[in-house]
Amino acid sequence: MARKDSNNQKRSMSAMFRGRAIFKPLNTGRIDERVACVREWVANIFFYTRNGVTIMIDAGYNYARLEEKMKWLEIDPSMIQHILITHQDTDHMGALERDSELLFRDATVYIGEIENRYLTGETRRKVIHGLYKLPMVKMDNRKVLLSDGEVFHIGDIKIECILVPGHTWGHMVYLIDDEYLFTGDTIWFGADGGYSFISTLAEDNKLAVRSLKKLEENIRSRKSRIAVITGHTGWSDDLDFVFAHREEICKPFTRRYTDPDAPYDGYEEEEDTEERARTVPLSKKR
Repeated sequence: MARKDSNNQKRSMSAMFRGRAIFKPLNTGRIDERVACVREWVANIFFYTRNGVTIMIDAGYNYARLEEKMKWLEIDPSMIQHILITHQDTDHMGALERDSELLFRDATVYIGEIENRYLTGETRRKVIHGLYKLPMVKMDNRKVLLSDGEVFHIGDIKIECILVPGHTWGHMVYLIDDEYLFTGDTIWFGADGGYSFISTLAEDNKLAVRSLKKLEENIRSRKSRIAVITGHTGWSDDLDFVFAHREEICKPFTRRYTDPDAPYDGYEEEEDTEERARTVPLSKKR
């Protein structure tokens, strides 16, 4: 997944989804004092900070403006020693690729043991109903492999791993400090609530729907406020909204699965500015 692959994906995905009202990423900014976001085209990269430790959640595209946008949030790449990866897709691991700027060359990468098979070449990532293979990610960072249900700590930060296969075979979501659920490409938010993520990009859509049902049962059983934070369409702590359509799959070429507030082309970033990043909180979806 070299820089050229990220740029090629930007061009092809922009052409495919332009005008579809599907992607509505957060802009660069802060959800609250703990969670910050950098927008890379249609992908959200998150940073979670507590007691002087900052963890990065997903690593975005192989994207030239990442360091610039991190500076808008007063986050220095040298602060990042721990990176949680939900899954290995082009738009979630690019900053770790060998031909990136290697901003995080010394960071430890945490990834599910099943998902790691994509990195070793044991499994190839397929999209568009299995018709197209994505490029492999090639990186040199130290890895820690995680299992479903595992709980561990980085400093004072508690991290719980929850396996949600479907979009990829080993997709993992992370519940941090029992309050923030980072879902990667498990949930897509439309105007009327959450759906299973985009159909054309899944390894197995039926499995993804079953996984989302299990995730809802898990999160609701905790009976506490949890902010559900997605990889491409924002966040919400209203669980009725989050799981409103969890048995349905977002079909990007069907008009009903759209968000009228989404930009015509999510890959255009004119509205993502330093001034907004510093002054405008990232509001939740309702």
